[in-house]
Amino acid sequence: MSYPDPTYFGSGEVLARFRPVEHPPELPRPGGAAHYLATGATTGGRFGLYRWDMGPEVAGADAHYHRTITESFFVLSGAVRLYDGADWVDGRPGDFLHVPEGGIHGFRNESGEPASLLILFVPGAPREAYFERLVDLAEGRWQPSHEELLAFFEEHDNLYV
Repeated sequence: MSYPDPTYFGSGEVLARFRPVEHPPELPRPGGAAHYLATGATTGGRFGLYRWDMGPEVAGADAHYHRTITESFFVLSGAVRLYDGADWVDGRPGDFLHVPEGGIHGFRNESGEPASLLILFVPGAPREAYFERLVDLAEGRWQPSHEELLAFFEEHDNLYV
């Protein structure tokens, strides 16, 4: 494996973007928040990075897979159960799970305590609309039919097993 072909041919520019820890979350959620650290729109589609904060209530995603994106998880704090397609394992700060396209996976906070993790998508799919609609669903602002819900999951490459 080698480095990819260059895409930048200048002599260096000030392009970095700093985000302080106290920046408010883009998506307050019931019992937690989602921080859009780097979206596909801000990375030219290369990746999307999100901090997913969960409160003490049971929360997370059941077993599912994606056809077009990889997903990786890095536990920042608390205890997060990670599903690797075969078993649910207890993740703790510093634990990492990478899931290629087609890999069945999930994550849950069942600890009764707050937990936080980083979620990385490659390439940078527009996950924000998916997250925001899930909050609408959880808060009762969106009440789709079964068919509408399945179409929503398909549109956002989130296929539950």
